[in-house]
Amino acid sequence: MAVLRVDASILGPNSASTELADIVEKELGGAPIVRRHIGASPLPADAWATAIQAAYVPADQRSDAHHGAVALAGELAGELRAADAAILALPFYNYGVSQHVKTWFDLAMAGGENGEKFLDGKPVVVLTTRGGSYGPGTPRDGWDHNTDYLRRVVADIWGADLTLIEREFTLVGVNPALDAFTETAAVMRKSAHEAAVEAGRALAARV
Repeated sequence: MAVLRVDASILGPNSASTELADIVEKELGGAPIVRRHIGASPLPADAWATAIQAAYVPADQRSDAHHGAVALAGELAGELRAADAAILALPFYNYGVSQHVKTWFDLAMAGGENGEKFLDGKPVVVLTTRGGSYGPGTPRDGWDHNTDYLRRVVADIWGADLTLIEREFTLVGVNPALDAFTETAAVMRKSAHEAAVEAGRALAARV
């Protein structure tokens, strides 16, 4: 049984989403993990367009770039198909999904059949983090264009049995403008960590 783990943070050891994913993984008791860090090792930004263009070019006329992009798309699709479960640490950047995540989604879908349910019925934990707060009544209510998109792709398109864990105010302690929310941020961090432990244990029971 293999678990696919995908991280998209660009913050290295300072990443809140990586911290949550580590908590989930710790509960798996050493289950085999297939890792892809698209934040530290980004996928080529032009690979998706090149893979799509290749479909319009006869195979014997494709360039090396075409072949490489098609192979990469197939590799990503294959990782999803082969996974028995997944941990996806996909933080919110600039009000939406990062370029790294969008490229991964697009390329994986290019490597499969149209609308293919790569994760059909498989348990998947998505961990997403936000520097500020975007809930109802906040000044940025409605600015989160990340979380619903993750649900649509991972659950609705790819068919996963999704557990979504969110953490806000991760920039408290970094951005002085958010100092007034220190206590709230601490409660949110604790709650997210507890949810990650619970999700990890649930995942372990299924893999």
